[in-house]
Amino acid sequence: MTTADPQAQAPIVAEFLEGLVESFGLEGQVDVQVQEDVIVAVVSGEQTEALVGTRGSVMEAIHEITKTVLHRQAGDTARVRLDVAGYAERRRQALSIYAGQLISQVLSEGGEIMLEPMSAADRKVIHDAVAAHEGVRSYSEGEAPRRYVVIAATDDDEGDSPEAFDEASGTDFEEATPGDESDTDE
Repeated sequence: MTTADPQAQAPIVAEFLEGLVESFGLEGQVDVQVQEDVIVAVVSGEQTEALVGTRGSVMEAIHEITKTVLHRQAGDTARVRLDVAGYAERRRQALSIYAGQLISQVLSEGGEIMLEPMSAADRKVIHDAVAAHEGVRSYSEGEAPRRYVVIAATDDDEGDSPEAFDEASGTDFEEATPGDESDTDE
């Protein structure tokens, strides 16, 4: 259990991100709030799209640097979620739609589908989408940064439990449950 105080740490995040936007010479606003013990930082403005990068790579780097700054100033840190120019929200929506298509495919064809490597936050979106459907399950395999999600049909006739799969494959994995935060680095 963490003793981090997100209310006290939110101003550190705001100050850092405001300084970053200003250092880049961009016009943008930084809004930092605490939601359910998570510091949620939103950087918005027409010019802030430059801070997103290819497939969110720059935004992910800014997220890591923000967490490092917070850790150095506060020690035990709260979780931080970052969205720049609406990219994270658009990405979550696109991944949810994509997951729905893959879930339909697995339900109709059976078997399993391995997705491309993705960030912990992206994996969580997939896990949450899968957890909301009967007849499918998801788990993560691999090591960061090449960690990926597998969506698989569940077959109660064969007793294909996560433990059975794990024993058969010799692979560690996580199975998602709704609201499970185990696959996030935020």
